[in-house]
Amino acid sequence: MKRLFIYVEGQTEEAFVSSLLFTHFLTFKMSVTPILARTKRTRSGATFKGGITSYAQTRQDIQRLLGDTSISAVTTLIDYYNLPQTFPGMDDRPEGSCYERARHLEDALAREINHPRFLPFLTLHEFEALLFAEPDEIDGAFPDNQQSGKLAQDVARFVSPEEINEGNTTHPAARILRYYDNYAKPLHGPLIAQRIGLATIRSKCAHFRDWMEQLESIGMS
Repeated sequence: MKRLFIYVEGQTEEAFVSSLLFTHFLTFKMSVTPILARTKRTRSGATFKGGITSYAQTRQDIQRLLGDTSISAVTTLIDYYNLPQTFPGMDDRPEGSCYERARHLEDALAREINHPRFLPFLTLHEFEALLFAEPDEIDGAFPDNQQSGKLAQDVARFVSPEEINEGNTTHPAARILRYYDNYAKPLHGPLIAQRIGLATIRSKCAHFRDWMEQLESIGMS
């Protein structure tokens, strides 16, 4: 059984890996473990976890994980949206599509870490975009406050949920909160993803699908 570390930026992604990806990758004879990003330490030594607020800390965390030689690969599941300006590739992002910009940052991070077992991945534009693969399931999570297809109208403006953008008021989570102000990402996010299922998410989100296929190839090699 091959082992894979997935470096995640928050509790939502941690639960998504534990609930959906863990079971999926068992069929490829891979055991995946989510590793929650560290953010900062207090003077007492306590660690606050979640969120990519410092690239220096992210780099240190990834290098530490790669130090475990029993791990077949280390990958990331972090949002493209709101990355720190010190993240590799931010200064010279191309003006092309969101896919080109995300791949540019992933390639820059790969060069920065420079390790054969490291496979970077950035979610376009954040985790909630995956939920827009089936917006009716988002509505279904809030039966007492149905907004009757308003989220479906939002996603219909885009070719793919992954293209829902990085504006301060228009990124995927902001669109959900516009209609459901009680949306709690760590609670609702993984549950909605389970209702949708990986097959549907993959069919609508090409960048995510490419990442999954790369990881699956590790299990099949």
